[in-house]
Amino acid sequence: MTPGYVRVFAHSNALLVSHAHNVITAAGIPAELRNMTLGGGAGELPLGECEPEVWVARHNRERAVVLIRDALEGRNDRPDWTCPGCGEQLEGVFDTCWRCEHPRP
Repeated sequence: MTPGYVRVFAHSNALLVSHAHNVITAAGIPAELRNMTLGGGAGELPLGECEPEVWVARHNRERAVVLIRDALEGRNDRPDWTCPGCGEQLEGVFDTCWRCEHPRP
């Protein structure tokens, strides 16, 4: 465990925790996954100690929490765009055109 890290997200669903981890790391924030394999200990160990968790450095906590919240609520501040290569209309979440693989300008 890395000293100076704080927990920013925990949930019993490991896929949801992995998604939160991916959102944070895609934004350039180093993060750790913890307790990903402790689910089998539930009942023998306190539930709160068995849940998969995402941890980040203390100074990244606020930004990570906002990123996770926005991702889970489906918020996206990036506008839709038109591919300059083929004219395809794309949602803001995409960085590459699905049709011609042209990168977002």
